[in-house]
Amino acid sequence: MGIEPRKNQPLKGMARLLAAWHNSRAGFSDIWATEEAFRIEVMAFFASIPLSFLVASDPFHAALLIASIIMVMIVEVINSAIEATIDRIGPDYNEFSRIAKDLGSLAVLLAAVMSAMLWIVSIVSI
Repeated sequence: MGIEPRKNQPLKGMARLLAAWHNSRAGFSDIWATEEAFRIEVMAFFASIPLSFLVASDPFHAALLIASIIMVMIVEVINSAIEATIDRIGPDYNEFSRIAKDLGSLAVLLAAVMSAMLWIVSIVSI
């Protein structure tokens, strides 16, 4: 007979990691089902792995190119979280909601421009 944790006490150790893994899997399923842009970015990620080793001058350079695609995916996930939160608040038009969604979209664009810039410079300098 062990000590029972209180119901409002957060998980610890492996139980916490397992819960985080399940939440992350659910998040991946959600974004995969709802965001075409994310699905395209995942395809770009898988394509970037072999291409990066053809374009890069060394393994660190290849990792940087791959990481730039991952960064776009991370920002896309955050943008989708912002959009879901705004949509949860309500369907009525609100200028602050528009600004939040537009800024999330801008963040994705800037991450994509950064990634494209790294890839273009790498390809041109072959």
